[in-house]
Amino acid sequence: MLEVRDGSAAAFEELMLRYQSRLVTVLEHLVGSRDQAEDLAQEVFLRVYRARRRYTPGAKFSTWLFTIANNVASNALRSKSRRREINLVGRASGPLGTEPLAQLLQAASGQMPARQLDKAEMRDIVRLAILTLNERQRMAVLLNKFEGLGYAEIASAMNLSPKAVKSLLSRARVSLREVLEPYIQNGQNPG
Repeated sequence: MLEVRDGSAAAFEELMLRYQSRLVTVLEHLVGSRDQAEDLAQEVFLRVYRARRRYTPGAKFSTWLFTIANNVASNALRSKSRRREINLVGRASGPLGTEPLAQLLQAASGQMPARQLDKAEMRDIVRLAILTLNERQRMAVLLNKFEGLGYAEIASAMNLSPKAVKSLLSRARVSLREVLEPYIQNGQNPG
């Protein structure tokens, strides 16, 4: 990032290549749409580029990046809540198709043949469970479990104290356990 700050286009391209996939994944979990996450990732990188001259290496670059991502996602979710959107384009989004929640309800009600839990199904179940968390809990879990950030780094990215992050993650774990336990025990739909 120091090279980017000094005007290196190649260094900025390297940063984008290094972080784009992780950033899109985190944003997708936050906003619930791959397309919107890709758009927001571009917005995050645009903000990084615009703020490059003000960058100071006080914390890890990823912490700074995810701080910007958190702000962009929060703004997008606030904006989305103010307007009504209708998505007319349906497309397969994994092994459960365009309506994973409906598929899970069918499976839980016994309308689908019994099958073993596989990794793809469990990933979709966990994704649905994460979506039941509030925005702050979701961001903290994503940064901790998917990005491997510690309490201090998450606190910096989310503008909270490390103690608040610890409490936030603790409440999120309790919520996730409550949502996932019925599914793990007897196949009931999360949420």
